[in-house]
Amino acid sequence: MEWQQIFIKDFDGAAALEIVVRTLIMFIFVLLLLRASGKKGVRQLSIFEVAIIIALGSAAGDPMFHEDDAIIPSLVVFAAILAFYRLLTWLAAKNEKFESVLEGDPVVIIENGEIVLNNKGKSPFAKDEFFAEMRGKGIEHMGQVRLGILETNGSVSFFYFPDEEVKPGLPVLPSTHTVECSEISEEGLYSCCYCGTTGPLHTGKHICKRCGQEKWAKSLNCPRIT
Repeated sequence: MEWQQIFIKDFDGAAALEIVVRTLIMFIFVLLLLRASGKKGVRQLSIFEVAIIIALGSAAGDPMFHEDDAIIPSLVVFAAILAFYRLLTWLAAKNEKFESVLEGDPVVIIENGEIVLNNKGKSPFAKDEFFAEMRGKGIEHMGQVRLGILETNGSVSFFYFPDEEVKPGLPVLPSTHTVECSEISEEGLYSCCYCGTTGPLHTGKHICKRCGQEKWAKSLNCPRIT
């Protein structure tokens, strides 16, 4: 096996220098285009804008290390992407329906301490990832949350119950601090580990009437500390 052919081939110092120069040029133009888009952070990007970034990366990638690809055609692609982006955002600002198609709509994922299910009784998001978002906001259990909304840019907005109105809810702590069980050994308040439905359960096995799941966790009822 020719290791030099695999790793180096006809690569030399001049080729390395050319790649460095091409990469710096394209990287600067990527930064300039992102700056022109008006966005300040990844958390502000919608799905549409992520698609624009992917297209931008594809246009920038080839001229960085393919000596047969000139830089100027890629800059034309950059200009077209920026013009297309500006046109679509202008149209979205003028038409709410078009904006909804382009950017999507906010989605309510928690309402009154329970996960909102779709018409098939399924949760429309990854529960563990969402629970991590809740822990990052100092939320200990779902009974503290009146409303949770997944925004179009991927962030999550929470609206809380006042302390005196907090109700028992599903813990969002990691598995090391939450005991899940499929059979209740002690009577008390329990929450469905899938949808957050909460109520008193006696000993034995139970199926959640809301989502059909069988795993439960002991409910928490502590107020949220701000």
